Amino acid sequence: MASDTAVTNGAVPSKIKRVGEQRPVTVVLGTQWGDEGKGKVVDMLGADMDLCCRCQGGNNAGHSVHVQDAHYAFHLLPSGVVYQNCKAVIGNGVVIHLPDLFKEIEKNKLENLEDRLIISDRAHLVFDLHQQVDGRQESGRGQKLIGTTKKGIGPTYSSKATRNGLRISDLMGDYEVFSEKFKNLVNHYQRYFSDLVVDVDEELASYKLLRERIRPMVTDTVSFLHQAITDNKCILVECAQSTILDIDFGLYPYVTSSNCSVGGVCTGLGIPPHVIGNVYGVVKAYLTRVGSGGFPTELKNDLGELLRSRGGEYGVTTGRPRRCGWLDLAMLKYSNMINGFSGLAITKLDILDILEEIKVGVAYILHGKKLNTFPASDEDLQQVEVEYITLPGWKENTENARQFSDLPLKAQQYVRTIEAHIGVPVRWIGVGKDRDSIITL
Repeated sequence: MASDTAVTNGAVPSKIKRVGEQRPVTVVLGTQWGDEGKGKVVDMLGADMDLCCRCQGGNNAGHSVHVQDAHYAFHLLPSGVVYQNCKAVIGNGVVIHLPDLFKEIEKNKLENLEDRLIISDRAHLVFDLHQQVDGRQESGRGQKLIGTTKKGIGPTYSSKATRNGLRISDLMGDYEVFSEKFKNLVNHYQRYFSDLVVDVDEELASYKLLRERIRPMVTDTVSFLHQAITDNKCILVECAQSTILDIDFGLYPYVTSSNCSVGGVCTGLGIPPHVIGNVYGVVKAYLTRVGSGGFPTELKNDLGELLRSRGGEYGVTTGRPRRCGWLDLAMLKYSNMINGFSGLAITKLDILDILEEIKVGVAYILHGKKLNTFPASDEDLQQVEVEYITLPGWKENTENARQFSDLPLKAQQYVRTIEAHIGVPVRWIGVGKDRDSIITL
């Protein structure tokens, strides 16, 4: 019998790769309620990457990168695009508002970006009508606001789940068919929101122009990434939002509409699990969140205001002030259970420089019993008591530290305490906004 690939004496055929031979994909994701500073970590790692990918979420994300005097604000684009040698992939799990994507490209003024941007033909489209619906749904919740950015992300994922959404591939195909599907989507929402105003003809005319602009960037990213993996390319995946905002593992219902933990990497890009190597979790040295819901370590006092002021804790996407509190290691342990971190990056350590003492939440107690995990319900989280440890502050400026030994001993103790409780090594420590304001361990 003839065969292109012969098997002799039990040897593995040369055309077949052993599972686990290479793990070219590195993942960076948030461990808390978002806003941990993932963009800076992605920027640091992106210098050595061939591809930088987004796998989920939409322009409800906000990632900041500071390069000397330049400041970049990314919402849909992967942060690694600041490097000319790095191609950017927006995967099938992302939902895309095309007008905002092009505004973002123009605002950040990155050279040759449209030549380096690759967009999945399976990604779903966010329309203006989704944003209108998002606002109406949020205002209809009364006092129980989720805290949505009103960017239309939730309604777009709902359209995806109910199978009346439109994808990039629809836009690239027969325009008459696309137009009919769009009209059906408008009719669907107008049955529920009679005051929804959509100029169908104007929208369709706009998207007819947008599709020609986007056409050179669109491809089947599943096969594109498969070839990149086969070619031993270095691939960085940047997850938007954060683990405690994950639709399944977050504090439901105060969550986003996608899987922003490590599982979303596979479903949002179409890559197999065995190609994922290092998974790095980004941890802010204190804790913040936007919107409603429980926050056991929240500081509702002058100290919380001080952290907000020093840390510039206002949303990149919405400008909303963030609630601030002590670092919560019970939450971080739970995040590690889900993601299996290879290492941690601690950001904004310098914000704590002025404190006399620093508390760290290490466990939750509910109805007199210590919990061994993060509560599933917000009602339980609002009732927990926090078990704290208190560490001495260092009262020294850390912004010029570039080695771990440059940090005050009490700051070193703070970092080692996090490592000891989570069981994961700290690989990087951020001590300022700039690209080089980081310590590598």
